[in-house]
Amino acid sequence: MHHGEINGEWQRVRGVVRAGHRVASGTGADRRYPAGTVRMQRPFFLERGLDLTPFFEGTLNVDIAPRSFALAQPAHTFRRVTWTELHPPEDFSFSRCRVGYGGGEHAGWVYTPHPETKAAHFQPPTMLEILVPWVEGVRYGDAVELWVPAAEIVITG
Repeated sequence: MHHGEINGEWQRVRGVVRAGHRVASGTGADRRYPAGTVRMQRPFFLERGLDLTPFFEGTLNVDIAPRSFALAQPAHTFRRVTWTELHPPEDFSFSRCRVGYGGGEHAGWVYTPHPETKAAHFQPPTMLEILVPWVEGVRYGDAVELWVPAAEIVITG
């Protein structure tokens, strides 16, 4: 059962690691971004004040179904980021998170390209894309715990 708890300002929700489109890491079938979208976007976020260099250049996709999430007040929102000539500028939000796996805890960011400005590779509202340092041993199908600030992300269901 997927239960969420609000502990102070942090909400806990259980999820399962799923395969994504694999464009963030550059390992998917879409070869337009061979370096991976995270590596390509990182300098644009850095110039706006968010340093993603400590994090793996790909996303950890965590499915929290049957629950879903919505942005409330993300820590960072960057509008009209022109990071590629392949499509129009996109909006991105970042919310703080912590990922619990294998007895360890990893601080990171929920990475949310806004669907209304995104060109392709849409995610369902049950899937959070997480940027964290490399998590040793994590595999598709593994259960993880996420903690997200209640002020930044709303968990429903």
